[in-house]
Amino acid sequence: MTTFFQRILGVFVLCASFWGSDLFASEPFTGDSLPEYLARALDVHPGVGAAEKRYQAAKLRAPQVSALPDPMLQITHYVESVQTRTGPQENILVLNQRFPWFGTLDHKEKAATAEAEALWYDVQQQQLNLIRDLSEAFYEYVYTREALELTGRHLGYLSEWEPVVETRVKTGGNLNELLRLKVEIGKLNDALQSLKQKRIRQSARLAEMLALQTDDLLPWPEISTPAPVEVPSGEPLDAWLEQQNPDLLKLQSRILRAEALQEVAKLKSYPDFVVGANYIQVGDPVTETAPPDGGEDAWGVTAAVSIPLQFGRNKAAREEAFSAREEATKAYEQKLNVLRADVQAATADLADARRRIKLYGEELLPLADQAVKNTRTGYEGSRATLLELIDSERSQLDLQLLHERAVRDAAQHLIKLKTLLNLPPVTYETEK
Repeated sequence: MTTFFQRILGVFVLCASFWGSDLFASEPFTGDSLPEYLARALDVHPGVGAAEKRYQAAKLRAPQVSALPDPMLQITHYVESVQTRTGPQENILVLNQRFPWFGTLDHKEKAATAEAEALWYDVQQQQLNLIRDLSEAFYEYVYTREALELTGRHLGYLSEWEPVVETRVKTGGNLNELLRLKVEIGKLNDALQSLKQKRIRQSARLAEMLALQTDDLLPWPEISTPAPVEVPSGEPLDAWLEQQNPDLLKLQSRILRAEALQEVAKLKSYPDFVVGANYIQVGDPVTETAPPDGGEDAWGVTAAVSIPLQFGRNKAAREEAFSAREEATKAYEQKLNVLRADVQAATADLADARRRIKLYGEELLPLADQAVKNTRTGYEGSRATLLELIDSERSQLDLQLLHERAVRDAAQHLIKLKTLLNLPPVTYETEK
């Protein structure tokens, strides 16, 4: 059950072990990077812990189902002894052991082992889901930080113009310009307050995934961007999915379990064997002329075989097992189709986000910056109106927010793609 994911996940588990869960519980969380967020979440998240406990419990089923039934010891005490030639029978001890048909226990063990493997892959999928959800929430938090900074910066720019416009109005300038400026400042203030409330919601969501019992806002994380995803060269994507995706590996294990149970159902039509031994305690003869073997205990061996006459029940068990195997196979095919579509969608979304990063960052934002600079100079020299200044400032802010949105979208789509392909979740390159 060793997979590429386990080796990568070991890095986070190792990091988490240096801190320890007791430290997490006793001191406030001060992490400011995605690896620190992931290390803590993977160590303390209750959902992941519950999945691990289910797997540990399932591992203990295999030795149970593969063991022989307990032998049965039967003791018969005669209230009134049965007189025989050698003496009265006082007690009878019978020891029996049942043996299922050849291969039954082996297939039951295979089924239990396959189910345990399926639950192990479920643990991995729970971890991947947590990595994806936490990473997406992390990048949303980063975007809110950037949006707050950009919106506050533009609010400050426009607020600096307010006393200038008021002075112009006092000297005969257009009052409408002052009103439009106040409206724009009010809108930016409203956007700023909404972003602050959004931060509270996002911080609470992150705290929940980090299992933090706190009402305090989490500190702003650092600004960082994942490096481009590297799909293994020469490895078809579908083959990589089938080999590495825990959801598919889990369903493959469920198919193996269904096949093993199908064999168990077939073997129900074969008999079980019972072997045993009898021991009869015989008392001393009460006759005057006792036989030479009088009073000697007797013993013997027994053999029995069950007769599987419930043909309807056995046929129903075989058909049930066959349907379960078909259901597991169809579920695997459906999941593979869904994951293929998800990979294609994530790849397309990532490409679109990177296109927008280039469009806004390299083409439109430099133009908007130059337009704002020209408009400010023009307004100071009375060659541009305040409305033109407000419009250029608004366009610049919109493009800056769109650029930041594209950067965070790319990071989120990249994490989604990596978790689908079960690749290392985070590696970083310098962004700013």
